[in-house]
Amino acid sequence: MINEQNALNALNKMCSDTLMEHLGIIYTEVGENYLVAEMEVTSKHWQPMKILHGGATLALAESVGSALSVIKTDMNNYDVKGMEINANHIRSIRTGTITAKAHFIHKGGLTHIVEVNILNEQEKLISVCRITNVILKKQNGGK
Repeated sequence: MINEQNALNALNKMCSDTLMEHLGIIYTEVGENYLVAEMEVTSKHWQPMKILHGGATLALAESVGSALSVIKTDMNNYDVKGMEINANHIRSIRTGTITAKAHFIHKGGLTHIVEVNILNEQEKLISVCRITNVILKKQNGGK
């Protein structure tokens, strides 16, 4: 498990040359059972109707929901893989910063279920997402 004090730096560093860097996702806060990230919505995040694309929303949700499982798992001996993600989009947004707040609904030995609430700058709910991550023991003793 990553030490919570070092988690934000480690997560943001891991995002170099990834979709998270391309979308501008930045991890901002971590606690015992939660993780927070932000993303500024610009035209590169839009669908043709010039509002936030649901796929960009899901990329943010999966990035923060999977990362929460990663920092709370012994990655020397286990791998974290996403199994399922779903979302309900409640309101649209054209520009501004959105915040993704992920917290565990269930943290078992084999699965984690994470809820991610996506909020606008006024703290209004944009989307609610649920992610199921599977925790797999590494083969060959973690090598």
